[in-house]
Amino acid sequence: MSAILASLNGEIMPLEEVRVPVTDRGYMFGDGIYEFLRIYEGRIHCADGHFRRLDRSLAALKIVHAGLGSLRRRVEDLVARSGLAEATVYLQVTRGSAPRAHAFPAEPHPCELIYVQPFHDPYASKRLAGVKVSLQPDIRWGRCDIKSLNLLGNCLAVQAAKEADAHEALLHRDDGTVTECGHSSFYAVQNGTVVTHPNGPRILPGVTRDLILDLAASAKIPVHQRALKLAELSGCAEMFLTSTSAEILPIVRVDDAIVSEGVPGPVTRRLQEAFAKHLMEWKARGAGQEATFI
Repeated sequence: MSAILASLNGEIMPLEEVRVPVTDRGYMFGDGIYEFLRIYEGRIHCADGHFRRLDRSLAALKIVHAGLGSLRRRVEDLVARSGLAEATVYLQVTRGSAPRAHAFPAEPHPCELIYVQPFHDPYASKRLAGVKVSLQPDIRWGRCDIKSLNLLGNCLAVQAAKEADAHEALLHRDDGTVTECGHSSFYAVQNGTVVTHPNGPRILPGVTRDLILDLAASAKIPVHQRALKLAELSGCAEMFLTSTSAEILPIVRVDDAIVSEGVPGPVTRRLQEAFAKHLMEWKARGAGQEATFI
């Protein structure tokens, strides 16, 4: 059996055996949502936050799913069956297969895909040394707060950043507002205060972002949620990004501009230490200590 185990509408199989109709609206229109979860020591990290966000995304697209409680149990069961201690989970729900028409089908049958694959952390050295990001125009649609399958704008930006030899794209709107990164949340540090774009239609409400803001509050690191402008970037003492897979990555270059003398700054390091402590304590609590999402 493949090392990558999948569940399609509750049926477990190797990922390479999964088949969905070409008339699935996720394929035709990007009409669906997804989540990406991190597994540490066989357990889903920040599970409640991910499933709450999934619920919001489904509601925003008016996709009626059978039940998130049972969906979560299927995810947990697949993780257990995989036998993987360090892994990631990709979870996708589309409106399902229907004759191609823009309006929703009268009787949709949502399609659910879950798969679990091993995670070999590629970010350890980058968390120590920091990364380069490249400024790219934010051409995404107007509802970035929905974790939808419509990621073409993100893909174009991240590809442009890759061609600029950067780890990530740092996105900015036509009005000069810096929003977030191509597949991660963005933060700057000004006078010891963490600055990050407030939640709203322009950014995805990151699950790791919520955790980082809680850790900052516990560490008494001030946070100001406001829109940062491009013109302010040169005056920022530090920058960093966060995501489910990368955790906290310092930013030490923005295109050709050096940030924080080219090394991770003290506020970023404090948050990395707080995150490491959080993980250690979360792992020590063991299974069964998180609230069950219904």
